[in-house]
Order: sequence, then C-alpha cells, then structure tokens
Amino acid sequence: MTTIRQRKGGKVPEADEDQPSEEKNVKSKGKILSDHTGGKLWNILSLTVGGIVAIFLGLLTSVYVATLHENDLWFSNIKEVEREISFRTECGLYYSYYKQMIQAASIQQGIVNCEQYLEPVYFYIYTLFGLQAVYVIALYVTSWLLSGTWLSGLLAACWYITNRIDTTRVEFTIPLRENWALPFFAVQIAAITYLFRSHLQPAQERWTLLAVFVATFLFSLTWQFNQFMMLIQALALFILDCFDILPTAKVTRLYIIQISGLLLVCALQFFNSMILGSLLISFNASILIARTIQKNLKKGSLLSRLGKLILHALLVSSLTLLVNKFIKKILNLESDEHIFKFLKAKFGFGATRDFDASLYLCEEAFGLLPLNTFSRLSDTLLFYVYVFVLFPMTVTAVIVALRNLSCSNQALEKMEECTISLKPDAAYNLIHTVLFGCLALSTMRMKYLWTSHMCVFASFGLCSTEVWRLILKCVHLYTSQRTQVIKYLIPIITLLYILYKFWPGIMDELLELREFYDPDTVELMNWIKSNTPNTAVFAGSMQLLAGVKLCTGRTLTNHPHYEDKHLRERTKQIYQIYAKRSPEDVYRILRSFSTDYVILEDSICYERRHSRGCRLRDLLDIANGHIMDGLGENEPDLKPSLYPRFCEEIKKNLPSYTIHFTRVFQNKTFHVYKLAKHK
Repeated sequence: MTTIRQRKGGKVPEADEDQPSEEKNVKSKGKILSDHTGGKLWNILSLTVGGIVAIFLGLLTSVYVATLHENDLWFSNIKEVEREISFRTECGLYYSYYKQMIQAASIQQGIVNCEQYLEPVYFYIYTLFGLQAVYVIALYVTSWLLSGTWLSGLLAACWYITNRIDTTRVEFTIPLRENWALPFFAVQIAAITYLFRSHLQPAQERWTLLAVFVATFLFSLTWQFNQFMMLIQALALFILDCFDILPTAKVTRLYIIQISGLLLVCALQFFNSMILGSLLISFNASILIARTIQKNLKKGSLLSRLGKLILHALLVSSLTLLVNKFIKKILNLESDEHIFKFLKAKFGFGATRDFDASLYLCEEAFGLLPLNTFSRLSDTLLFYVYVFVLFPMTVTAVIVALRNLSCSNQALEKMEECTISLKPDAAYNLIHTVLFGCLALSTMRMKYLWTSHMCVFASFGLCSTEVWRLILKCVHLYTSQRTQVIKYLIPIITLLYILYKFWPGIMDELLELREFYDPDTVELMNWIKSNTPNTAVFAGSMQLLAGVKLCTGRTLTNHPHYEDKHLRERTKQIYQIYAKRSPEDVYRILRSFSTDYVILEDSICYERRHSRGCRLRDLLDIANGHIMDGLGENEPDLKPSLYPRFCEEIKKNLPSYTIHFTRVFQNKTFHVYKLAKHK
C-alpha cells in the first residue's frame, strides 16, 4: 500500500499516483524539449568552434611552409632565373608548362593575367601552399568524423605540422605532382569516411558520392602514380567487403567511381595509354565480373565461407591478370613496363640489368624506409600512440571478421550486432593505414601517404570512446565516466607536451635565414639565352634539361617525364655521353635526335654520391656489357670496352673528338659542346 506524506503546510494531493497528472506531462515534455534544444545548441556550437579551428590550422600550415620556403631561398629577393633554377629536376619541367601557358597571348588576354596584382610565380607557389591548407583541413575532418570530437582533429593537425619532415616536402619541391594530388586524396578519404557512417539519408549519400568522385578525379588528374594508390585503396575495400565489414552496395559504387574517374582523366589526357592498361581498371572490373559468376558468397558455415572467399580471391586475381594482359595486348601498351621490372627486382624475383629499372633501384627514395624515420616520429609520441591504437584495433577487426563469417546465416539484426564493435568508417581507415604502411616500409618515397594518415589514425584512437572502452575492459577498469575523462584528458596532455617540446624549435626554425646560391647553373642558363638561337636543340641529363626548358625555352631531346617508353629509350641513348663509346657513335646518336648542343656535367661523369654499381656510368656500362670502373667484382660476361669514357676523353680535345664536337662554354660544373653539321 502506497502512502503519500503531506508536506508541511500543504494539502494531500487528490490525484491517483498511477495516473500521471497533466502538469507532470507538461513538465516532462518541457524537460525533454529543453534537453533537445540544449543538445542541438551544443552541437551547433561544437561544429562552429571545430570548423573555425580547422580553417585556422589549415591556414597556419600554409603560412608556415610558405615562410620556410622564403627563408630557405630568400625567394622574394633573388632573380627570376634563380627562382626558376630553384625548381630542381622534374619540378622545373612541371613549372615550365605553367610559364608557357601564362606567356601565351590568348591566355594573357583571358583569365590568367594576374601580373598587375601578383607575380605569376607567386600565384603558382601560393596555390600549392593553399592546397596544404586543404590537406590539413581534410586530415582534421577525417579524424573528427572518426572520433566524434574536433579535439582529435586538432591533435592530428598538430602532429602533421610537428612531423613536417616526414609528412610533406612541399616547401622544397613545390611543383611536384604529388603536392597537387595528395590534398585531393585526403579529401577523398574524408568523404569515404563520411560515406561509411550509418543511417545516412539518401540525399546525404548522393552528395557524398559526388564529393568522392570529384576528389578521385582531381587526384587522378594530378599524379601519375594515382592508379597504384587507388589499387591499394580498392584492395582495402575488397578485403573489408569479403568479411562483411562494409556494406556491399557502397563498396560497389566506389569501384565504379574509381573506374569512371580514371576513364575521364584518360580522355582529358588525350587517351593516355598508361591509364587504360592500369591494374586498377582490370582489378575493379574483375571484381564486378566475379560477383556475377559466384553466387551466395555470403551464405554458409564458417568453413564454407572461408573456402568461397579463397576461391573468390583466386578468381579475381586470375581475372585481373587476364583482363590486364588482354587490354595491353590489344592496345600494344608498354608505358608502365619499367615499373613492373622495378618491382620484380626490388622484391627479389630475379636480378635485372634493365637500365630504367636500375635507375629506380639505385635511388634512395625508392629504397626501404630508413629506421631513423621511426625515431623522429617517436619524438612527437606519434609512432607510440599509433602502435598503441593499431594493435587493439587490428585484434578487434580480426574478431569481428570471424564473427561475421560465423553468423552469416542469422537475421540482419544479428549481423549488425556482430559488427557493432567495429564501425565501417573505422574499419576502412584501419585497413587503409595498414596497407599504406606496408607500401611506405617498402618504398621510402611513398611514406608521405602513410605518415599523414598516421596522424589521423593515432589522434582518432586517442580520442575514441570505442578504443578506450576496449582497452579499459581488458584491464577490468571500465566505467563510462572513466572512459569519458580519459578520452579528453590524454589528448590534452599530449597536445601540451607537443607544444612544450616543439614550439621553441619551430620558432627558431622560422628565424633561420638562408639564401639561394648556384652561380654555375645561373651562368649556364644566362649563356644559353644569350649565345644560342631560340631553335637550338639541347641534349643532356633529364634533370638539367628540365631547367633548360624552364629558364631558356630551348628545345630538348629528353626530359624527366619517364612514363613514356619511347622517351625512356631516347634517354638511354642520350646518356651514352657518359658511357664508354666512340666519338663517332655518340655523334651519330645525338644527331639522330637533331641535337645542336650537348651539356656534360662533372657531377655525373665523376659521380661519387652512389656506390659502385649504382653510379649512372656503372648502369650504362652494365647495360652495354662493359666492365665497370674501379675496384670490385664484375659479372663474368662483362667485357672491357674498346673505347674510353666519352665524357672524360672529350675534354682532351683529341682530333677524333674535335672533328665532331667544339667546346663553346665551360665552368666548374658544366661543359657545353656544339655539334658539327656534317653533310
């Protein structure tokens, strides 16, 4: 029996307790409405503050790298030719096309004439530095989407900045194609992360897919290695789809977006054959074909499903190779054969004497990731946190995958219950970071794809309720309140540590002033502009000729665009100037390409940067079947050359050389020879 105690000075209410009064209902509704309004206002406030912080950090990064570039070269004070020479190797080639475009009269009269407001070179570099802002904002947003708090995005951006040496090289290789492409790749990852969120409205999903397509298209348009990066991405989607961790319908749309983006780029690049023969198109098409052949892949017992998955993987792999072989055979494509030769030799599937593959193998950038990278990443705590997050997430993913395979015949609700411990967006980013980590470990140049995402993944894990819940449950310390405290406290402490340790160093770095200095190259470019006709054709190393094209506008025999088979063959022929060949052979080769002048570089002829066997002259000797210079072993089938090294012997002015070549310029670094025009 329930009794109601009368409040002092009041009356006993007459209403029955089992029948809630209208006043109680009103109060209850008012409280719910108040809570809902308060929550909505808090979300708006959080979104606004987080967005402002993201934009601020993006702009801060842009200004930071721009200042470093200015301080390193005193870019604002040096001459135009020095600015252009500072765009080293292939960077100069890429910038030369921009320069060519803005100097065209039809373009100047149109939309690109900005000289009255800003020098063209500054418009160019500021655009690249501006894309860095987009890059950082995209990383920030991805981490925010994964963790649910913008504190995670703040930590990701801070890690990106403090690990600048390993996350970007934009300040000293501005025009590189990867610096145009990676911001769009980051935007694409952010859009894919949002796409895999649960309960998206149809309109939201359509707009997100559009964002993924635009970002994929721009990424593919701006980097020649896009197909290999997206192949890894497609492999990640394939693995997760096989284990029911991602919704198949969304994955299929992403496959189609990748193919569509590449085909559109192919059309815009005048039907670039390398794209049509890409493994990505073959792989995605093979997956779609295999699905129509194999039915009921996601039904059956655990062992049955594992057997089907193995068969499915073998079918997709076989189809990929067959489709790719068929496309290359029909279209006679050989644009990327040097890459596969390089990969074959790099991973121990046979040695190679191929000149093009050896050029890659001997470059440090295409070697294994140096161990000192991890010590630098550990100084900021990034690597420690990354491993701390990666281990439990990987264990969770394995458990979830096995559960999904085991409960495949259950109802949809049961399936959702099985996958609840690993959200699709987190699962995608997990496999993404693992696969790109393997790529970075094997090829140092690709580390920038991994380290930037490492910042995202580590910051997400440190601010993730799911990750901390799992860890605390494992050590029997889990409570909801403790989880909430830790997910904010640990990231804040980490941020304070980063600021305390690295802020003084960043300030000192911004105060360090240097100046561009390369008088020999400046002298060479000025001489070419003043003493050779505009129609003159120059031969030399790929790296130097890119600068010649940019600074002088002269015609080249070869340049660093190495994705064309005929250009690769031409480069190998031109490089005979550093081999042991007769002057008649070298003259004949150069004249076959209509060469008027050839530039020889002492830094190549007498190279010491690489070890024996990797110097350019050694690669040429091996390719020509000649014994290499210096002490050391040689392959038994290599023979001594009948002629001395051309780049050394020509300097002796012997009659057999002077009849074909006349030295017209020299300084401490370069020697320019004019070719005789014999009838």
